[in-house]
Amino acid sequence: MHEPPTWLTQFVNHHLGHYALALLAALHIQPGNPELPIPDHVVMAVVVVIIGTILALVLRSRLSVEKPGALQQVAEMLLTNPLSFGIKDLLEENIQHGASEFIPFVGTISVFVLLGNLLGVFPGSFLKAPTGASVTVPLACAVLTFIHFNSQGVRRHGLLGYLLTFAGSPKDFAGWILAILLFPVELVSTSARILSLTVRLWANMFASDLIYLIFLGLLAGGASFGWSKSQVLGIVLAVFPATIPILFIGLHIFVSFIQAYVFTVLPAVYLGLATAEEHG
Repeated sequence: MHEPPTWLTQFVNHHLGHYALALLAALHIQPGNPELPIPDHVVMAVVVVIIGTILALVLRSRLSVEKPGALQQVAEMLLTNPLSFGIKDLLEENIQHGASEFIPFVGTISVFVLLGNLLGVFPGSFLKAPTGASVTVPLACAVLTFIHFNSQGVRRHGLLGYLLTFAGSPKDFAGWILAILLFPVELVSTSARILSLTVRLWANMFASDLIYLIFLGLLAGGASFGWSKSQVLGIVLAVFPATIPILFIGLHIFVSFIQAYVFTVLPAVYLGLATAEEHG
């Protein structure tokens, strides 16, 4: 379903579009839409980075042991909480040794996904969730995760040692025979994690936005129909598009947190498998 670009995207392209066109031309890349060389999802992703950076700077300036503010308490809950589904909690649960060293990367990806998802809470002409607007944003997060956990596996085991873990770390003749069958299966399975991470995040966020817009359009259409018949009926039917979308906003917020949680759990699991003595 094609959606018109947001006002913010049009504003950015109006002022920076010619620079983007020049850069793309230098790289011999043809933009899909020359009138909007900077697409919605790129603008929204940059907005998420800016929001996240501002929040981090504000949080850093207000850190306090004696009187933690609301922002600090939220950040601490994202890191660790009594329910044990914080970023640090999940890493420590899945990684045997040195879980804390992975907090910066996994935390950055997790917070980016969460903020990106929440941009779609109020769909309209100004903001969109980049994680649902284009599959390339979840794909970029998935590729970075894939590179990170594999690089950590190589760092922990060495290149040859890490490759052998895909074959079950064979130690005898029977193990090497089994490794011939196991290695390609594990290689494909590990590579498929890129697709799994990408599709899971993008499909859920896209569906959440789509359902919201479809129901909002149906409810608004009913109100317009009622107004064409009588003002009283129009006012009565207008109550639904004014109130029912609140339920969908709540649903979108719930889905946003769930998908951010999943995008924290899976990288933690993959890092745990990559850095363990053996994985399969």
